[in-house]
Amino acid sequence: MAAHRREVPEFSVSCPGSSEWYLSSRWGQGLKLSVFAGNGKRRYLDGHADTPVVLADHPAIHDIRWQTDMHHAATRKLAAQSHEIFTSLQKHTSDSTEGTRKPQLVKFSRRYRVAMMECIEDLRKAASDSLVDEATQEECDSMCQLFQQLELIWNLCEILFIETLPGGVVLQHLLDWVKLHFTEADSLAAKVIEASDDEIQVNEEYWSAVYIYVLQGRLPEARHLLSLHPDKQKDVHGAYGKIDELMRRMPVFGAFSRQTLAEFDLKWRNWQELCQQLLKEGVFVSYQRLENICRILAGQQDVLEQFQHLVGDWYQLMVTKLLYTNPMVKTMDLQYHAKSCMDVFRGSSRLLALDQILFAALEFDITQIIKISSATLSNWWFVAHMADLLHHAGQLESQQLDYGATMREFLLLEYASTLMAEESMWQIVIEYLDHCPVFGRHHLELFVEKIPLKSERKAYKLLKVCEERNMDDQAQSLCKVMGMKALQEERLGTALTWCLKSQDASFASFLAEKFLTEYSLKGNFSNLDLIDNLGSSMLVSDRLTFLAKYRDFHRLYEQGEFSEAASLLLSLLEANLAPKQFLLILLTDALPLLELDTIVFSSKQTSQLLMCKEALLKWYKSEEYTREILPKKSKGHIELEKEKLELLQLGLSRNLSRALLEESVRN
Repeated sequence: MAAHRREVPEFSVSCPGSSEWYLSSRWGQGLKLSVFAGNGKRRYLDGHADTPVVLADHPAIHDIRWQTDMHHAATRKLAAQSHEIFTSLQKHTSDSTEGTRKPQLVKFSRRYRVAMMECIEDLRKAASDSLVDEATQEECDSMCQLFQQLELIWNLCEILFIETLPGGVVLQHLLDWVKLHFTEADSLAAKVIEASDDEIQVNEEYWSAVYIYVLQGRLPEARHLLSLHPDKQKDVHGAYGKIDELMRRMPVFGAFSRQTLAEFDLKWRNWQELCQQLLKEGVFVSYQRLENICRILAGQQDVLEQFQHLVGDWYQLMVTKLLYTNPMVKTMDLQYHAKSCMDVFRGSSRLLALDQILFAALEFDITQIIKISSATLSNWWFVAHMADLLHHAGQLESQQLDYGATMREFLLLEYASTLMAEESMWQIVIEYLDHCPVFGRHHLELFVEKIPLKSERKAYKLLKVCEERNMDDQAQSLCKVMGMKALQEERLGTALTWCLKSQDASFASFLAEKFLTEYSLKGNFSNLDLIDNLGSSMLVSDRLTFLAKYRDFHRLYEQGEFSEAASLLLSLLEANLAPKQFLLILLTDALPLLELDTIVFSSKQTSQLLMCKEALLKWYKSEEYTREILPKKSKGHIELEKEKLELLQLGLSRNLSRALLEESVRN
């Protein structure tokens, strides 16, 4: 299986300054750790935590990651494909009936295997790519071997736990399993045929291909290869014809065969008796190679062990033995046959992880399959998706682990954690966490807050995720982050848009003051479309309400609705919504209205404006103004304000006289 274990081995980090200040670390996203020289734990234990750390140079930050198998381009493709299959499986099983569920689960299982095969092919290409360095080639080759073994295990689990076996007979599926994964005979046969011109070259490779075909139960291929033998045409004893007829007549029990188990058993026994009879009669005594084939067909143990070097491994030997000695074996009996074949190949030597997993599958011990796979594989992809599939097939017990989650949820959480450090997979991670009912929500909330927000588009996608899942705190936090980011980039309109989504009153007030400051400096507003269409959003804060209403005042004035503009301006002054620094601008905005031919401020309203001016003058004399604001103003600015106040006083006095005169005439 994988040569490396889950536990990360010890390693050294060369970091200048770490000998004096020790190492500090910070968790990144997922299985990622940033390590650097700084206030390490030992300084805390030594009581020096409050002493500032002063390094001669900026410390190097070491980005440490582990379980990164799924971060390669080929495995990222597998992660994306398997995520699509996973989500489809969850939707399908919730809607399916008991009768349709099992056939559909087989289809889902095969879709997973197709995705694995594509990944294996991509890794094989990457491993032979001359443009990449040797270390990358070795890594790709290692992962290719790993996923080949995973596909082997998955296929066996599919046969044993998900497939519907006719009459409980499993052999035909096991033969297909061997045929798919062990193709040495095809390679040898192709090599022999390609090397031949007019006549097939009979050598050890030729006979090895024939024997392997027979051992794997691939008799049509073996017959074809034998038909190419040059001696077949001049076979005066008919030995080649008889061995061909034997192989042709071998009974096969398949899913669609119209025979009972008893009928098949009778046919098979009669056929094997014929094989043994031909051996006794010495039909093949002059043809050692053909006699070996007949002995294999007759199920003789000694010849099977004689050719075990061609079989490959114990699980292939098991299938061969069952084919020629017990073709009606039931799934529950496989473990006993597996044990004897394992003893032949392994003896007293230590079993490999692959051996243990396959044997656990043959024992129908799903928990052991998951346990060994989790301990020995370098990623969680296999166990997470296999456990989920077995869960939907009703094969995985749903008992809770010690800390509350089921085994399926635990494995899905671990798999999702390995994807978190790869930024491009954040949406995939969220989908997996959605299907973890106990701890998925908690993991999702923590994960969302750590996703880097590198673009507005990504932020809006993430905001939609939060809104769909009623994650109000995370949505608000995201909007605040994007709002502050836009503010730092001096994009006030964008900052206000994000602020309104977060409903943050204090930030809204801060941004409103920024807009007002911009107006006081430039004499106009930016982002007018946004301010004009605030609607009920203006109620987020008093300052934002003032900004929206102040913009309404300008719009009314521009449209020539002077009376309405005057009333709104006065209400803004009386409501005390404006910053004190902005009061003079508000009062100055009244000057054009005071100079109109038509009187728009009554005597009472004019008196109210005078009171506002007096309040402003009083504030100018306050300690707050003289200590904090006045020192920041230039002499020219102070003179300009003084001039505005004088003009305002003159305008208000004249308007008061005009208003009183008009009101007295009217009365």
